[in-house]
Amino acid sequence: MRTYDDPQIFSHRTVLVRSDLNVPMDEGAITDRGRILASATTIRTLAEAGARVIVMSHLGRPKGAPDPQYSLQPLVPELAEAIGRDVVFAADTVGAEATTKAKALGDGQVLLLENLRFNPGETSKDDAERKAFAAQLAALADDFVSDGFGVVHRKQASVYDIAALLPHYAGSLVRAEVEVSDRLLNSPQAPFTVVLGGSKVSDKLGVIDNLIDRADNLLIGGGMVFTFLAALGHDIGSSLVEKDRVDDVKGYLKRAEDGGANIILPTDIVMAASFAADAENWVRPVAELESTPAGAQGLGLDIGPESAEAYAEVISDSKTVFWNGPMGVFEFPAFAAGTKAVAAALTNEPGTESTRLTVVGGGDSAAAVRTLGFADDEFGHISTGGGASLEYLEGKTLPGLQALA
Repeated sequence: MRTYDDPQIFSHRTVLVRSDLNVPMDEGAITDRGRILASATTIRTLAEAGARVIVMSHLGRPKGAPDPQYSLQPLVPELAEAIGRDVVFAADTVGAEATTKAKALGDGQVLLLENLRFNPGETSKDDAERKAFAAQLAALADDFVSDGFGVVHRKQASVYDIAALLPHYAGSLVRAEVEVSDRLLNSPQAPFTVVLGGSKVSDKLGVIDNLIDRADNLLIGGGMVFTFLAALGHDIGSSLVEKDRVDDVKGYLKRAEDGGANIILPTDIVMAASFAADAENWVRPVAELESTPAGAQGLGLDIGPESAEAYAEVISDSKTVFWNGPMGVFEFPAFAAGTKAVAAALTNEPGTESTRLTVVGGGDSAAAVRTLGFADDEFGHISTGGGASLEYLEGKTLPGLQALA
C-alpha cells in the first residue's frame, strides 16, 4: 500500500478522507462512538498539518436516495469533539453545497459530506456509474486518504474507484488494521487461539477454512455452536441451526482430528424458554439440552458457566487471540456471562502488551465489550471492520486495499 510518514505533505492541499463513521444509532442517538474515535486520529493529524480535510462516509443502508434517518448531520458534534476542532457540514455529497464549502475550506479546517450512499453511484454494480460518481468526488480535492477499514472489502466509488483518480494513501487506521491482521495471518505467536461466535456458522466458514491449519485452538460459541452440536448428533431443541452447513462442519471437525487446530466446543449451554430478556432459563450439559421444562421448544442463548471458565483458561494461556462474535445474546443480561468471560480473558495486564496480542474483531464483538463495561485500551486491538477483518483472515483480496497499491 502507498502510505505517508509525514502528514506535512498535505499542507495547503485539499484531502478527501474516506472514513467509516457507520456507528450504531438508536432513535437518532449514537450508541457506540468507537468508529468515530478510531477515525479521529487521521482526520486530526491531517488538519493539524495544515490540510483542508473533506471527510466522507456512509451510515446504514439507504437505497441510493436521501433518507433523513441516515443523515450524517447528527455525527457533526461527536466528530468535532473527537478531533478537537469545528466541523462544517454539507447537506449533499457532490452537489452545489458540497462544492462551495469545499472550495471555501482554509488550512486546518474540516468538512463532513452527507451520506455517500444517498447517491446511487456509490454502491452501483455498474462500473461506469460508480466511476462517474468517483470522478465527481475527486474533483473536490487534491489527494485521497483511505482510512475506513470497515469498507475496504467493498468495491465502491469512494473506496475503490477514487484511488485511480487522485494521489492516494492509506491512513493510519487502515495501516494499523492491516498490520494487525497480517500478524494474525502470517506470524502469530503461539499458542494462537481463535474465538468465533455470532449467530451463523456460514459467516465464519471462510475463516475456519483458512485458519484451521494455522491456529492452535478454535473456540466455538454463539448461535453457530448449535450447527456443530447437531453435526455431532446432539439434540438441540429449537436452537438456531443451519442444516445445510452440517456437512461443512463435519468436514472441519475431521480436519481438526487429522492434525488441524483443536476445535473446542461448549460442554454446557444456557437454555431458555423463549427469546426474551426475562425468559426462564436453565443450564444443561450439551447431551441433555432438551431435558429442561421447555423440552424440545427450549433454545440455547449462551454458553454455560463451565464452558465459559474453560474458554477463559485457554484464552488466558494464549499469546495471540482473535475473537469475532459474541458467545450468547449479550444484549440480555441473563445471557451475557459467556461473552463477558471471554472479553475479560482477552484483557491485557499493564505491561504485557508487547508479549501478548489480543484482537477484538469488530462488529458485535466490539459493541459487546463496550456494552459490558470494558475499555478499549484493555485489549491489544479493537478492529473497526468486522466483515473486512473476516475477509482478510479468509485470505481474500480486498478491493479497497488493492486500489492503494
